Amino acid sequence: FYDHVPTPVDGVPNPDGLLGPPPYNFEFNRLGVRVPTFFISPWIEPGTVIHGPNGPYPISQYEHSSIPATVKKIFNLKDFLTKRDSWAGTFESVITRDSPRQDCPKTLSIPVKLRSTVAKENAQLSEFQTELVIMAAGLKGDYKNEDLVHKLCKETCVADASKYVTNAFDQFLEEARKARERGCDENKIIYCVDDDDDDHVVIPSPSQSEVPHAAPEPKTQTSFFNKLFSCFVCHD
Repeated sequence: FYDHVPTPVDGVPNPDGLLGPPPYNFEFNRLGVRVPTFFISPWIEPGTVIHGPNGPYPISQYEHSSIPATVKKIFNLKDFLTKRDSWAGTFESVITRDSPRQDCPKTLSIPVKLRSTVAKENAQLSEFQTELVIMAAGLKGDYKNEDLVHKLCKETCVADASKYVTNAFDQFLEEARKARERGCDENKIIYCVDDDDDDHVVIPSPSQSEVPHAAPEPKTQTSFFNKLFSCFVCHD
């Protein structure tokens, strides 16, 4: 993702004082990229655009917790949920009409087709589809097999790549479910590792999860795929 506006990091409160799991211990004290938000209501003037809140603090921002904060303010509820929604800007200022508009459509037009042809499932992967395959390789534990990942990205058609991504995600969810059944702490990062007996992905048992498996070392210093996949960890 790209956003020319830097993500806010100053004065963003941690919602509840909790930290992310080690070794990163993320403090949840910054916001992410901007998210478009649409208000659809006959009580709002058409074409209304807002860019930033007027409080409750000088450094407040619109963010996801602005929604519960707005609900609290409109209905005069007793308490905020966390420190984050007590800090976030609210949206009630967009409701400016005393009576509802009468120009709202009663029926919707038929949507325009995005393409006039069927999906090209035998085509080579696009850049975006390649990135999905790379992420799936991280989930499945295939990131250490550079030859396999290169073949998946360069030689696989869309249909086969779709099957691979779906299978990888399903397998990851199944292994995560097994980890929960074995009592793994859901706040810990779970690493996918290769089993010595076969090629399927395994999740550390509760005793193993106390000391997470280290990410694999790259085979060479110049290998692009090894450098890329060495950054991948899989977590529940």
